[in-house]
Amino acid sequence: MAVIEFNDVRFTYDAQRYALDGVNLRIEQGSFTCVLGGNGSGKSTLAKHVNALIAPDEGTVRVLDADTSDPESLYFIRGNAGMVFQNPDDQIVSSVIEDDVAFGPENLGVPTEELQGRVTRALAQVGLQGFEKKETAALSGGQKQRVAIAGVLAMEPQILVLDEASAMLDPRGRKGLARVCRELNEAGLTIMLITHFMEEAAQADRVVVLEAGRVVLEGAPAEVLTQAERLRDLNLDVPFAANMSMELRGSGMGVPVCLTTDELAASLRETASHEIERLVKELRARAFKPAPNEPGAEPILEFKGVSFTYQPTPKRKNRRNAVETAATPADWGNDPSEYWALQNVSLELRRGEFFGIAGHTGSGKSTLIQLANGLLQPTTGTVLVNGRDLADKRAAVEARRDVGVVFQYPENQLFAATVFDDVAFGPRNLGLPSDEVERRVRAAMDLVHLNIDELRDVSPFALSGGQQRRVAFAGVLAMQPTTLILDEPIAGLDPQNRHAFLDLITELHDEQGMTIVLVSHDMNDLARLCDRVLVLNQGKEFALGAPAEVFSDEGRLRSVGLGVPHMVHLANLIAGQSE
Repeated sequence: MAVIEFNDVRFTYDAQRYALDGVNLRIEQGSFTCVLGGNGSGKSTLAKHVNALIAPDEGTVRVLDADTSDPESLYFIRGNAGMVFQNPDDQIVSSVIEDDVAFGPENLGVPTEELQGRVTRALAQVGLQGFEKKETAALSGGQKQRVAIAGVLAMEPQILVLDEASAMLDPRGRKGLARVCRELNEAGLTIMLITHFMEEAAQADRVVVLEAGRVVLEGAPAEVLTQAERLRDLNLDVPFAANMSMELRGSGMGVPVCLTTDELAASLRETASHEIERLVKELRARAFKPAPNEPGAEPILEFKGVSFTYQPTPKRKNRRNAVETAATPADWGNDPSEYWALQNVSLELRRGEFFGIAGHTGSGKSTLIQLANGLLQPTTGTVLVNGRDLADKRAAVEARRDVGVVFQYPENQLFAATVFDDVAFGPRNLGLPSDEVERRVRAAMDLVHLNIDELRDVSPFALSGGQQRRVAFAGVLAMQPTTLILDEPIAGLDPQNRHAFLDLITELHDEQGMTIVLVSHDMNDLARLCDRVLVLNQGKEFALGAPAEVFSDEGRLRSVGLGVPHMVHLANLIAGQSE
């Protein structure tokens, strides 16, 4: 029985270009379908049709046998087709977590005596038990995403639509969400998952690929996800295991094409021992930056015994002592009693360095980078940029010119009526003449591979998510900073755009000498690009050093919700050093 049916569906936002162009799609009850596609391919538009947030201009969409164009069916459809958006801020409506999670079921008329049980169960499913009374505004991006997921789960829908819901989650959070999805699907829930993580797509029953609003590939994961050339043409990748197994087959090794790392490792363990030894050594070597650049001797950013809390009270010192022996984080990496966002962090960043920061959601990463250019001031300790204490207001203002920050949700940095005005805002505030402003805007847009002549008078809010990210980045680059801090800059980008964005950052570092700080949940990128990596756990330094050193102990990193690069994990599996 089909619970979702698209019949010749066309839809346009601007009456000029179809976001969906003749889509025919059937999703069966109890199935697990993954939808893939490059940025702007129509994935989010497809999802919004399932939830009846928009209706087709042509054709029909039926959800649970109800027509989404029928106004009398909207309440039924939206109560039974739960949707989690890309950005959790788009659907968090309450200031307290338990109120937000209760919002959906309460509006469905769930009795009061049942409501609390639903909220408790939903928060437990996403690892936020104990967070009921916390404020949503005090959460990290990943924690907010899990609150949004809990709010939908509490409605107990028949269909769950996840639109890039794992984009801001750490590795443990993504595994937790995958586990929840599997359990719900096994219990009969129909799931539509939109993602750019190919490993997530490999776990689905069926994969659907969109391009320019059309379905261009469809089938079982083994049929779709092994079409490497076709997927690259669609701005997508193949799963790591599939890519590696095809590479090994090309080199003459007799392994099957595998979709998961476990399958590939099991096959490789049957290889001759001397081949295994060679392969393990090669995989570990390939995971890391070949020859880290030697940073200059001059420290550009210094943290000296820095602690920070978002909840200052006269009892701060006593409470700080109380949390020094906080319990081991739960399965999703949380401690609801944690009071300090950062605790006694000391580090030096040297000019010309490519520095990585990792940590579970809520570990203090975003707090640290806001302290780095004076947006926040430490509760205790000192932050210096170019040797100047940011407690001095003048030093903080100068630091914001020298240290550019691209935040987790760059669309929140966009505000002007046109793309040109948005990118030009910083240079204009510096009092630069109009010809210099024009030059800087053009140069910045060229760096992010966007055409200023085509987009000059376009509203930034009319752009795709990937384009918005690039415009926000251009606005920072137009200030010509010497240090660039990027907080999860590639979350939500399709694989090709992700690679291009990382290549751009690498170019700024290697060719222009810019100091880079990259905050990421992708251990592969941190290992491949960075000279050093800092790992935070519950606001404290957990590890700091060269990537090969930091990622040498997979079990220790897993204990704090992280992992190791794919190649290192495969090497460990082959060598019997991982589970």
